[in-house]
Amino acid sequence: IDEIEALSSIYGEDWCVVDEDEKIYCIKINDCLDQPKWTLCLQVVLPPGYPTSEPPIYQLNASWLRGQDYMELANSLDEIYVQNLGESILYLWVEKIREVLVEKAQSSDQEPDIKKTSEEVDEDDGDIFLVDYQPIQEDPIKMLNYVTCESQEVDEELPSIQHGNPITDRRSTFQAHLAPVVTTRQVKRVLEKLYENKKIASATHNIYAYRIYCEDKHTFLQDCEDDGETAAGGRLLHLMQILNVRNVLVVVSRWYGGILLGPDRFKHINNCARNVLVE
Repeated sequence: IDEIEALSSIYGEDWCVVDEDEKIYCIKINDCLDQPKWTLCLQVVLPPGYPTSEPPIYQLNASWLRGQDYMELANSLDEIYVQNLGESILYLWVEKIREVLVEKAQSSDQEPDIKKTSEEVDEDDGDIFLVDYQPIQEDPIKMLNYVTCESQEVDEELPSIQHGNPITDRRSTFQAHLAPVVTTRQVKRVLEKLYENKKIASATHNIYAYRIYCEDKHTFLQDCEDDGETAAGGRLLHLMQILNVRNVLVVVSRWYGGILLGPDRFKHINNCARNVLVE
């Protein structure tokens, strides 16, 4: 309680209480510039045993944070926890992240990746349409083929990929893909394999989330990607957290059909994901 009160007073509006009962908190961190370029959102869940016997469960959210950048930052946070066992570490984590962001801001050869944005910024944006939209002619059930031994190169690092049944609504089509993963390297391999499929590569959005359970540290390595569908990745990851999913990558492809779906698009994304997880 003392730590939370201190962090709230130190970081002010940047500190957010997501759920006080469940001890879920979020803090926005930037590079300290007048017009910050590098920003990141750290979300933490404080388990009952924190800080004496359990580490915080954390999630790092930033459009530019993926691959090697993610791994390096996650390793730094893990090292801080190990070096300060039994102590409150959230302040150390926040300042370590800020240090990384300041270093990036001071590097003249680095800029955050500019991500594409969603076609559906707001329900009222009725004039937004996808240019050169070509409706999918094939039966959506047969849109993808399962990976077979004949077409797959022998590679122990590439997990098997399952494809869920598509959902179509007002010419938009959603389809989920799932693979068991235990390393971020496998996550990368699965995404590369999926993008080899021309239909998936041409999707308007490929939203994904993964959760990998680290047995030795009793923590989850998890991340998500909106791919332009604002907040969709976080919603997908939240669903996986509710279902207590571990060691799984879920990708949901959306082919935009030119008609705004509003909040229904999030329902379809999560329903696709839930169905393929249940299957």
